[in-house]
Amino acid sequence: MSDLGFYVHAVTRREILGAGIRTTPDAWAAALGQDYVENHGGGTFLRDYGLVEISFAEETESGNVACFGFGLKPHRLLGSTEGYVPQALLREYGPFANRVRFDTLRAAIEAAGRTLEHEDGGGGDDIHRYRVVESGARIHVIVDPDPYGYGHDPDDPEESRAGDVLSIDVSPMWWGTE
Repeated sequence: MSDLGFYVHAVTRREILGAGIRTTPDAWAAALGQDYVENHGGGTFLRDYGLVEISFAEETESGNVACFGFGLKPHRLLGSTEGYVPQALLREYGPFANRVRFDTLRAAIEAAGRTLEHEDGGGGDDIHRYRVVESGARIHVIVDPDPYGYGHDPDDPEESRAGDVLSIDVSPMWWGTE
């Protein structure tokens, strides 16, 4: 597989290496490893693996702590992928590119038989949001990499470009299932 295959699998299957929504922190650690940072607060916590961020909370019915959503942050790979992609993903998918282009991701998602819809209110004029209809995953795409006019070099490999995927969010809370 490839890094593109990883992104397509995550947004269409809503899981990463067998871990997904309602998966315990231990199961996520078994899938992605122990190299993460955690931030706790307000009864929830975020586990940050660099490219992957997982949100956990106690489920009220069972009392177990489980994932209620996860995100992919490909914008973090712009400078270097080293240290940002968990080793388990590198073993499964091979090397990751420094950026994800939306047109390429969209074509791969559609080739997998899924549908993308543009959503209004997805981030203003500089970010557009698209929803994978069948899974509810949200893909945030950069439209204007310099919305405030601070100066932007589109040829700099470490800077975002129009058409780059900024982030991807997977959470059933947004679309009413689970």
